[in-house]
Amino acid sequence: MKHPLALALAVALIATVPGLAHNAQAQAPQAAKTDKAVTNAQSTSNPFFQQSPLPLQFPQFDKIKDSDFAPAFDRGMADQIKEIDAIANNPEAPTFDNTIVAMERSGQILSRSVSTFFNLTGTDTNPTRENLQQEYAPKLSAHRDAISLNPKLFARIKALYEKRDTLGLDAEGVRLIERYHADFVRAGANLTEAQKTRVKAINSELAELGAKFSKNVLAEVKDSAIVVDTKEELAGLSDERIAAAAEAAKARKLEGKYLLTLLNTTGQPPETDLTNRALREKLHKTSVARGSRGNAYDNTAIVSKVVALRAERAKMMGFANYAAFVLDDETAKTPEAVNNMLGQLAPAAVANAKREAADLQAMIDKEQAAKGEKSFQLEPWDWAFYAEKVRKEKFAFDEAQLKPYFEMKNVLENGVFYAAGQLYGLKFKQRTDLPLYRDDVTAYDVFDANGKQLAIFIADMYARDSKRGGAWMNSYVDQSELFGTLPVVANHLNIPKPPAGKPTLMTWDEVTTMFHEFGHALHGMFSNVKYPYFSGTSVPRDFVEFPSQVNEMWADWPSVLANYAKHYQTGEAMPKELLDKVLAASKFNQGFTTTEYLGAAMLDQNYHQIGDISKVPAPKDVMAFETASLKKDGIFYPPVPPRYRTPYFSHIMGGYAAGYYAYIWSEVLDANTVEWIKQHGGLTRENGDRFRSTLLSRGGSKDALQLFRDFSGHDPKIQPLLERRGLTAPAAPAKGSKE
Repeated sequence: MKHPLALALAVALIATVPGLAHNAQAQAPQAAKTDKAVTNAQSTSNPFFQQSPLPLQFPQFDKIKDSDFAPAFDRGMADQIKEIDAIANNPEAPTFDNTIVAMERSGQILSRSVSTFFNLTGTDTNPTRENLQQEYAPKLSAHRDAISLNPKLFARIKALYEKRDTLGLDAEGVRLIERYHADFVRAGANLTEAQKTRVKAINSELAELGAKFSKNVLAEVKDSAIVVDTKEELAGLSDERIAAAAEAAKARKLEGKYLLTLLNTTGQPPETDLTNRALREKLHKTSVARGSRGNAYDNTAIVSKVVALRAERAKMMGFANYAAFVLDDETAKTPEAVNNMLGQLAPAAVANAKREAADLQAMIDKEQAAKGEKSFQLEPWDWAFYAEKVRKEKFAFDEAQLKPYFEMKNVLENGVFYAAGQLYGLKFKQRTDLPLYRDDVTAYDVFDANGKQLAIFIADMYARDSKRGGAWMNSYVDQSELFGTLPVVANHLNIPKPPAGKPTLMTWDEVTTMFHEFGHALHGMFSNVKYPYFSGTSVPRDFVEFPSQVNEMWADWPSVLANYAKHYQTGEAMPKELLDKVLAASKFNQGFTTTEYLGAAMLDQNYHQIGDISKVPAPKDVMAFETASLKKDGIFYPPVPPRYRTPYFSHIMGGYAAGYYAYIWSEVLDANTVEWIKQHGGLTRENGDRFRSTLLSRGGSKDALQLFRDFSGHDPKIQPLLERRGLTAPAAPAKGSKE
């Protein structure tokens, strides 16, 4: 179980709902009143009121009803408030056990119910869950504030903090006190009563706005799906994708038509294959318009308000802007450090993108000339389509040649799991006796090299209307020596589900994403800490992507690839010449990939480095602010828009606010680590055991950069990343801070 503040952060990361609030003092009596109303029958039937009896406390998905969540939240908050009050009002002098450890033990019902709920709203939501999320975001926020702004509780924590080195604790215990103290200070424990009241109000409003933003994003994805009248318009798509589009239309009672559903990114997968340029254009323009169309799901007003509230809260906490507040607790430490790194990468990325664009334009000109037609200027909806053509010409292969070798279950079991077996000695066995929330989700027992069970792993790979976009890992049960718990973790992807009876064939990008997310799962499963606070992926946001990015290296490792890249019909291995082409093309289109990412990362910083609230863009100016920011940073290049535009940039409305840079910051560490592993023999148990013991098992129990140094023996260097992405360091000076 995570402690109160860590749990609130986990909720924010999973649910894209920031912070928590409402009137904290008013919340506890309300929760207590609800608790008294719970009948004995409800107490025995609500699966959250007791630990799950299933292996490793696996959630009882077959017994969980949507009607269980509200009573569990209410009782969980009431119980935890009682526990916290007992700690805060303990007449005995504060000790590590009666204060810090007691807090670690508090809130078990709330932890179980909240983590399960927000995991499910991300992967399989419905109107009832969406309404619950909207209703309870401010209530959970109030609950968090009732704890973090409790002056008696903070006084006990502060007393322990001031003498932490004389308490006879081990390093993990000392760090736990330090982290509690830092979290309470960052939550506002040192503010005046008037400031605390304002912080509570801000937190409450942010919670409500975050929930509404998330709901709007999902609604816009559904509302913006493209209806296509004829099969002929879908020329270029595979028969399987056309059949899936027909099934999607049928599900919405659009018999005889086809539906192209959207992902929550700017680029859409069909753009790679659709020969119908007008349809590609429609798909792209529909995608980028989401959230700014002036309809019921428009998010521009929410963005404006959220940015202003965050800036106000940061100022109260003594920081120049919200980015400075966030980064002070990350490995980057300052906005200047982030600006410096992004500023080094942006010019080279755009220059590469423009070189790539020239190749695409040449392909367009050649094709149009061959048809005797006038050429046209490259547009964003043309990029993926012609990039695939250029790749075919340069490297003599296309994605369609690869997909038959990447059947989903085979990639997972004989690729992802196989690599983990070779590197760490793990073994996996599918379970069919555990209840799951969907019939296309699977579960596996994970056994350590010594034969003992290490974890349970849930694989949820298919896209669905009720699932948010992207790919992610989450935890249902965290490892902790204090509670004697082992991990239950899940990976989620958004692979289009084929028609019944057809194989699930993956793109190379989906394959590497599967390896990436399993890196997060390993981080959670290998956790070996005493206190829940530090479990698994409880590390700084700009460090958490690092281990998962390292795990991507095994996707094309020759011995691993040879074990899983087999034709789904014949079982024949992928021809070496095709593999060689795949590897040779690894830096292809990196200008585009880096530019679209940096556009989003720098946009995030621009919003959150606003210090003067009067300069926060009004709702009507949000999209203009986006364009102006991209131009100012030298990352504005119309053929390559940001990976996420502001109104559907869910990361920065939740756990990655001022932190989207974390992916490339982590990739610096990743590139260094991959270089080290290759220099020391590659896929060996010795390397795996070293990575596990020095880093993956430590969670947040030690300074993150020190964990990197413990493994690699040196500080991170940027050169390996530049080489990986085919970039060269620009001569332009690094950027300073922004307004």
